[in-house]
Amino acid sequence: MLVLQVHAGGVAALSRTLPPSTWVALSPLPGQGQMAILALGVNPSNNQVVIAGRSDGALLRTVDGGSTWNVVHGAGPPVLTIAFSPSKTSGLVLVGLHGGGALASRDGGVTWGPVTGLSSRTVRAFAFALTFVAAGTDHGVYASADGVTWRQSGLANISIGALTVAAVHDPAHLVAGSYAPVRGGPLFQSADGGVTWVQIKAGISGNVISSLAAGPLPPTSTIRPLVVGTNTGLFTSTDNGVTFAPVSGGGLLPSTDYTQIAFVTTHFDRFYAASDGGGSASGGLWRTRDSARHFASLSPPMSSVTALAVSNDETPILYVATFQPADQVAALWAYSDTGAAPQGAPTTPTPIASGSRTNPQASAGASGISQFLLSARTPYIAIGVVALIVILMAVVSHFRSRRG
Repeated sequence: MLVLQVHAGGVAALSRTLPPSTWVALSPLPGQGQMAILALGVNPSNNQVVIAGRSDGALLRTVDGGSTWNVVHGAGPPVLTIAFSPSKTSGLVLVGLHGGGALASRDGGVTWGPVTGLSSRTVRAFAFALTFVAAGTDHGVYASADGVTWRQSGLANISIGALTVAAVHDPAHLVAGSYAPVRGGPLFQSADGGVTWVQIKAGISGNVISSLAAGPLPPTSTIRPLVVGTNTGLFTSTDNGVTFAPVSGGGLLPSTDYTQIAFVTTHFDRFYAASDGGGSASGGLWRTRDSARHFASLSPPMSSVTALAVSNDETPILYVATFQPADQVAALWAYSDTGAAPQGAPTTPTPIASGSRTNPQASAGASGISQFLLSARTPYIAIGVVALIVILMAVVSHFRSRRG
């Protein structure tokens, strides 16, 4: 596989394999421009097959780990999430859209078609049980037996921001988190596959759930570990949400929004957490190998991580999308995590200790950067900034000429 390796001097060189624990810049997406990459998915049976979703609605696919990309679906509503079925034989891939329902592929992402039952919904998350798949939308949870035909499955008055399956066997145990503040708390669970729901009285900070993940079963327990990312921190539970322990703040992780969580294959004690920083410098990507007792920063080349996909390997490949709001530059990276200290040339430091958000207004909803990227005003803001720079340059030139 041909990839671009970034060295300390910023010069890219070709390499046929991913170097261990080194940040590698992938080829730019066709027609990338200033559009953000908001979703990534990697095939669970082939770590070279990756799908990227952009804010302009385009879907792009690579079969060589990011060396080359092909557009497999044209522009439309922004892509918010991409989910491959964990079944290695189904070929099912689902895409959630902002205000446009969802798309489904039965051939691993080569061709795409609309689904039924989710028209005009904003779909932010998918979660797979053994016999069905669930979707988190702006009007509650939906369920489908085949990923194509969907029906409402509770919490219709709640805008769902994150969703996971805490027990896959029927009746599946689902956990959902709200995308906006809700009286009584932002977490809900269903012990009967989505038929009925109850609110979880969780002792967590933050009023918006940005991400949820349930890990593999530990060898000595029947309960999967649950990791919850809010707009202010990261929390874990080992008792089905009865109690939660904070793992951000206090020197472990910064107190920021955690928008991406992913476990490593069959390891209940190894997972990644990422943040876009909510418009601040508190974004980054971190790894734990001991059930959140310790974390290490992987120091991504840009601190604002907008999407993360982790391959189904013992030594996983991380596919990471970053975004630089100042100049609206999006980039894609690959990282083969061998457990060693990260190598590469990060352009911005990643926080390793606790820190406060510098954009508290964003805590009332989704992360500030995602709201900015989806805003229809973004292009006009950029034009205004450019115009201001031109005016300032003219003023400086005028005063210089007068002084001369």
